[in-house]
Amino acid sequence: MKEQVPPGIKWKRLEFLNKRVCGAWLIWVALVIFAGLMAGGKELIMMPVFSFGYVIGIVGILGNKTVNRKLSYGKPTVLQKRMLIFSIVLMIGLMVLIGGPHFADGNYRLIWLGAFLAIGIHFIPMAWVHGPSMIALAVLLSANALFGMLDENASFQLVAYIDIGLKLIFGLYLLLAGKPAFQRTNHIQG
Repeated sequence: MKEQVPPGIKWKRLEFLNKRVCGAWLIWVALVIFAGLMAGGKELIMMPVFSFGYVIGIVGILGNKTVNRKLSYGKPTVLQKRMLIFSIVLMIGLMVLIGGPHFADGNYRLIWLGAFLAIGIHFIPMAWVHGPSMIALAVLLSANALFGMLDENASFQLVAYIDIGLKLIFGLYLLLAGKPAFQRTNHIQG
């Protein structure tokens, strides 16, 4: 049954054309966190391993035109580009505010949990870029990070494995999502 739209109203539809790129990125980041966690040390997730892997992912997935052409269904809208930039700026700002102060005392647990929380929150505006599933990812990642922050007895490794698992699950979902989904964003009088 087709939805009835009042006469004279046209719906503007928001397309999520780059979900598969996001999925590949989430899978890559999960693998990089896992590698850093396995290397461990006093930093819990070895920063050089994580940093190197992160840069390789930026170049190999996000900055690679061939990969983007194969995974993307088209270019993002101006709104989506703005929300993507806002999301990244939000993530960096939150990382500095939440985890940053703990560099002074070398509390890597709170540095990484702060980063996990900042990353979780930054997926909220990503819903405009990659679809409503980003809200679910944001809630789950943020709740996991908050659990680790609020319960000092919670194993950091457990929190990290949950973070990795969530990123893998959502990454696979987005990568295998197939055709882009649509969402009605607003209407205009026609």
